[in-house]
Amino acid sequence: MAVDLRVVGGTLATAQGTLDAGFAIEDGTIVAVGDERHLPDADHTLDVAGKMVLPGVVDPHVHINGFNSIDTYETGTAAAARGGVTTVINFAWQTWTGERERDATGSVWAENGSLLDAIDRQRESADSAYVDYGLHATVTAEDHSVFDEFEAVVEAGVPSFKFFTVYDVGVSNGFLRLAFERLADLDAVAVLHTEDESVCQALTEQRRRAGRGHPTDYPGARPDYAEAMALSDAVSLATETDCKYYGIHTTSRAAVEELAAAREDGTRVRGETCPHFTTLTADAYEKQGTLALQSPPLRAEDDVDAMFESLRSGTLDVVSTDHVASTRAEKAVENWWDCPFGVNSLQTALPVFHEEAVNRRGLPYSFLVRVLSRNPAETFGLPQKGRLAVGADADFVVFDPTETYEISAADNASIADYSIYEGREVTGKVLETYLRGHPIADETGVVGDPRGEFRARDVPTWDPQGGMT
Repeated sequence: MAVDLRVVGGTLATAQGTLDAGFAIEDGTIVAVGDERHLPDADHTLDVAGKMVLPGVVDPHVHINGFNSIDTYETGTAAAARGGVTTVINFAWQTWTGERERDATGSVWAENGSLLDAIDRQRESADSAYVDYGLHATVTAEDHSVFDEFEAVVEAGVPSFKFFTVYDVGVSNGFLRLAFERLADLDAVAVLHTEDESVCQALTEQRRRAGRGHPTDYPGARPDYAEAMALSDAVSLATETDCKYYGIHTTSRAAVEELAAAREDGTRVRGETCPHFTTLTADAYEKQGTLALQSPPLRAEDDVDAMFESLRSGTLDVVSTDHVASTRAEKAVENWWDCPFGVNSLQTALPVFHEEAVNRRGLPYSFLVRVLSRNPAETFGLPQKGRLAVGADADFVVFDPTETYEISAADNASIADYSIYEGREVTGKVLETYLRGHPIADETGVVGDPRGEFRARDVPTWDPQGGMT
């Protein structure tokens, strides 16, 4: 009996290395991997001779259909599909009312809210998703009654909970201590945005009073030590309660040194960085102005090097996008403190990071697969994602490592009408993206009807993840 599809002729990139082999797909699942001669017959054959085949990218940190991002599930996941991303994890905001912040006439935040309702709100909006998606339950109020929902949220397939230490939705260390204790009982994951609110607020107000509104004055308002201070506090609380800790968008050597000190064998503490923190420095604020503004800010060249050192050593595990979509008009403000934070990169993250990691720094494809696909899948309870192996979902990317082109926002599937990588020349291009054995994007754009599904996630088992050395 023939299977649905054979993929042959290419070079497979895995977390262990590369191999010239193919694989067979039945009912959306990889059922065989090996030499083409030994694969079962198939109804269809995809010949990718001369190309790389990568597992679909798993991006555990995206903002779509949220108060801070203009992308819908349709546009955000279309960008993902065109960029080789086959699974995203979005945020279900506890007290968000569903209105866009910059369009609302009043506050978009309720005084209290339900995590389960927030999850339902996201799922009801996701019929047009082109890629599979999961959710992080996002706690945005110091309401202790939310702890009563934690078990039901985990049972709903959402075993990760995000907290902020900054902004109006930030919570105190005391609240985190109690939340982590409950999450540890459930073996769930605490996901943290860590910056010291008081330091950031004081330095921002200092710049306001001095009229220092140019984007080049922004990084000094959110310094690396503010990131490291808050990270140290949060990791200490997680360690004390034996709670799994995942630090998002790490930017600085100061922060990764704190993470490394707490990490030990990697079973309870993990972290990520983002493509912009591995390819850009604070010089971008001079060249691009507020278009490049995100929080935490871009840092120095030494911090970029620290991100790669930490990814190679295993102090950091994942590269995610922290995708946020805005328009040029929204970002065009007189003073940086009035600018919405965030940059869009779902469509460009793979080629941009490939250019920096593989082409410039000479790192192997196994490194690329680990930090973009395998590690995020394992970290967040998606055992069928992020790998080209028997039993895994047939999510894969046909990638040409030799094609050179310039990135242009004119190609954006996202509603965002700019790119912080505008005009950047990269070698390595996503040609086709497949979700569970079905084509969802090619060089012309998304193809077919949206077929993305909500992926209820398992509570992850965090075995030690070593780096390259």
